[in-house]
Amino acid sequence: MHHPPEQRHPEHHHPEQLILGDVTVTRVKEFYGPVGLTPGEFFPDSPDGAWQRHRAWLAPDFWDPATDQCRSAVQTWLLRSAGRTILVDTGVGNHKERPNAPVWHRLETDFLAGLAAAGVRPEDVDLVVNTHLHVDHVGWNTRLDGGSWVPTFPNARYLMPRRDFEFWDPANGHRSVLGEGNGNVFEDSVAPVHQAGLVDLWDGGHRIDRDLRLDLAPGHTPGTSVLTLDSGGERALFVGDIVHTALQIAEPDVNSRFCEDPARSRATRRRLLGEAADRHALLFPAHFGGSGAARVERRGTGFAVKDWAGLPRIA
Repeated sequence: MHHPPEQRHPEHHHPEQLILGDVTVTRVKEFYGPVGLTPGEFFPDSPDGAWQRHRAWLAPDFWDPATDQCRSAVQTWLLRSAGRTILVDTGVGNHKERPNAPVWHRLETDFLAGLAAAGVRPEDVDLVVNTHLHVDHVGWNTRLDGGSWVPTFPNARYLMPRRDFEFWDPANGHRSVLGEGNGNVFEDSVAPVHQAGLVDLWDGGHRIDRDLRLDLAPGHTPGTSVLTLDSGGERALFVGDIVHTALQIAEPDVNSRFCEDPARSRATRRRLLGEAADRHALLFPAHFGGSGAARVERRGTGFAVKDWAGLPRIA
């Protein structure tokens, strides 16, 4: 896979946002850096030598060869569509007890200040989309108020995939490849907004508005979903953790260690990368550093980055 040139699409690019048809996309960062895992630990089925082979474009945004650490961004995609303010995934959150996920344990970030800098107060948010219910996708659903977890976005509806809601509910006793790695997450970041009556559970597919729809794309988790933007001839796929690192574009059969159904995860990834390539859709993974989004093309048995077409580089 080649090291693609930095390219932009200036007719659709503003300093801090992308305009895709009638929808604007802004990135709000919570975290960017090493996540305490080597490529072999994070992506154990990486082919021998794959990271070195693709080093020219994986380093430094996705991998630090000097420390052999994977690098990830935790970010929220802020969409403005059909007059509504929409957040896609809500990161890790502050003050959360995560003893089994040390990099996220009792995190304290200025995420809400970043949201404010993008012109959004918590009460302005109309809709929260959790692509799946992992620790680093639901954290800011709630905030600590005294000793209680309360909805961070009190005027929003929270869209959650029913299959993930049922899978992660401890009362249902499902076993996960994460073991205790998703511990406390349902109790402090999912149940409080459900108990507040703010959650809409969906299954199969869900139309948000004329330009946005959600569809199940299982494998990483049972309810993992993809948000498709189709507006004014522009297309984008917000794929959450279906594509977790850029290596998976060149090597789409590589899963992270956190995929519940490895075979289904590979099939879903190949299908969505194919759709992105064939329909010229921008790919917005949840955790890409660098410019955040990519256009992809078919190459051999896999895919390649055609160009990086996202927002200003993350630091």
